Amino acid sequence: MERDVFSALADPTRRQMLDLLVRHEQAAGELGRAFPSISQPGISRHLRVLREAGLVRVRQVRRNRYYSLRSERLAEVDAWITKYRGFWGVELDSLEAYLDAKKRTRAEDRS
Repeated sequence: MERDVFSALADPTRRQMLDLLVRHEQAAGELGRAFPSISQPGISRHLRVLREAGLVRVRQVRRNRYYSLRSERLAEVDAWITKYRGFWGVELDSLEAYLDAKKRTRAEDRS
């Protein structure tokens, strides 16, 4: 069963795990040590969700499992965000104009 990418990314712990995997492949135990307040079964559940969403791949070497990022599924997230990038630019331009006007008003009030 393939999970929804957005549901997998909704959890902050899973997003942090992906942040760690951006740098390099890591063993499950290594990832677990990065989250000392989460039990080993909890770490395993998070990794399973990421795997089922297609966000990570796992490689088994003897008794160790190594996880790495699968960026292909992140393209789906990027495509969704792209629709809103133009909106952010307009909003930031509006904010900049507002702040510039406020700055001019303050300067005029001082003189």
